[in-house]
Amino acid sequence: MKKFAIILAAASFAASAFAGNITVKGSDTLVILAQKWAEVYMSQHADVKIQVSGGGSGIGFAALQSQTTDLCDASRKAKAAEIANCIKAFGARPTEYKVALDGLSVYVNPENSLKELTIAQVGDIFTGKITNWKEVGGPDAPITVYSRENSSGTYEFFKEHILKGKDFAASAQTMPGTAAIVQAVLKDKNGIGYGGAAYGGGSKLLAIKKTDASPAIEPTEANVESGTYPIWRHLYVYVNPALDKGEVAAYLNWIRSDDGQQYVKDIGYYPLPKNLRSN
Repeated sequence: MKKFAIILAAASFAASAFAGNITVKGSDTLVILAQKWAEVYMSQHADVKIQVSGGGSGIGFAALQSQTTDLCDASRKAKAAEIANCIKAFGARPTEYKVALDGLSVYVNPENSLKELTIAQVGDIFTGKITNWKEVGGPDAPITVYSRENSSGTYEFFKEHILKGKDFAASAQTMPGTAAIVQAVLKDKNGIGYGGAAYGGGSKLLAIKKTDASPAIEPTEANVESGTYPIWRHLYVYVNPALDKGEVAAYLNWIRSDDGQQYVKDIGYYPLPKNLRSN
């Protein structure tokens, strides 16, 4: 009888995953957009409840592996170890969906006279090689570096693609989310930070040069879509393929539809090109 009760409870739990309750966890970069998607979708489907929380891409993958979330939001691709852990946990490789484009932005205080930096200069600032704004054409003032925590997909993307795997400066101040970085930069005229384009409101987003000889490119939609802005990325949702049916599948299809994608730009990111919506 006890064994039967346990099996019945497990079956009931499994059924609830497809009964209109969807949990979403992961990237802080995506959390505002994920909340908007959830809000709109629930207004159109009164029988569906969607719970969204952040914490970072790494937190989302851990929840996916432990099967405590239906969807994992990520601002980077899954690592080999994370995929292996998912296969170990639920016997399958998680399904990856591209859901938006982002121009990863470099924020400075609006009072900063600087307008542009090269990728190399950005890397040198965040690794601590450059410590004064005058070294890159700005005022004679020490640079305050603000960064994300290491569970953040944005942190990992930035470290890999901009710092080329080097460590952040020991003096870098770790912030709990991108919004916190922006607020710190707005209060600190010598501050610099990085994060998704959607969070940059009020701060100055620097134009970025791929090399010294390259033009300075702003993180606009056209520049991100064309790939001319040098720090762009896809944003992702990962799901256990066993759950990719019923209401979960319907929700993922809606996110990538014309209806769902119209809200991407409202938040400050860029819609996924139509040729990628079936990938």
